[in-house]
Amino acid sequence: MADGTADGDGSGGAAEIRDAYGRRIDPDSPLALRGHRTNMVGVPAQVLSTAAFNGSPRTLRIHGTRGQHADLFEALDEAPDADRAAEVFQRHLAATFDLNPDFSGSQGADGKRRFRASYLRLLKGWMFDSNNAEGAVLKGWVESRFGLMPTYHKEPIRRFASGAWYRYGEEKTATRFHNNNIYLQLDLLYEYCQWWMRRGWPEAPMPARAMAIPLYRGVNDFEEHFILERPDKRSAVLRLNNLCSFSTDREIAGQFGDYILEARVPVVKIVFFRDILPRYPFRGEGEYLVVGGDYRVSVSLL
Repeated sequence: MADGTADGDGSGGAAEIRDAYGRRIDPDSPLALRGHRTNMVGVPAQVLSTAAFNGSPRTLRIHGTRGQHADLFEALDEAPDADRAAEVFQRHLAATFDLNPDFSGSQGADGKRRFRASYLRLLKGWMFDSNNAEGAVLKGWVESRFGLMPTYHKEPIRRFASGAWYRYGEEKTATRFHNNNIYLQLDLLYEYCQWWMRRGWPEAPMPARAMAIPLYRGVNDFEEHFILERPDKRSAVLRLNNLCSFSTDREIAGQFGDYILEARVPVVKIVFFRDILPRYPFRGEGEYLVVGGDYRVSVSLL
């Protein structure tokens, strides 16, 4: 089954595991071919993970987020430009989660400020190295909200009962970055990103009504990706990590690998890109954080 449960074949032998398409899965294949039974976006992981969903995407909403922060989105609707919208968003999160630019919280009784986990610190860490502790928290958030398992964190993750899964789990729940309602911060970041793209700013890199945009990813090999189909050398269907980076620029993508993957990424699977917080000094201009799953990609050499 797609969630990792097994179906008996009635023969008394080993039970079979099947993916979302009903295909038999080798027990050693990535656990990412399975999915959580429930998520928080209203579309089952077994559907959300498919290439068919990418071809006909549905609106995704993280349950309760916009309703609980209606005042934020009302204020955003009044913003005259993208810079003002970013300011409104960041002020709201700073006030709601007691965030400061140095990632500290309010001053304690001893006069010292304590570190508080921040969505900005996670984004900064991801852009430095997506396989660090900050990256594990972000992948854990995708797992929690979208129901998709990671395929890779420092190394391929194939089974629950493995050192790779244990190390990932240890990092994604470590209190240094997994505190201060960090998943709720990321919920708001995702919803803000979706609002921003639908707002129709003149400087937006996609039309307000766009369903998908072409993005590029550079790889040296396919170690991080499980190949579902490879009809020829120029195309493939890959199960991407549950959160991964793409670029709007093919040349920038080429800095990360000799093989360039081009995919049409549904707008509803975009979590973050630099334009939505234009004044924050992020590295990785043109980098998009994208929810993974199965993607049809064209493959070319740099």
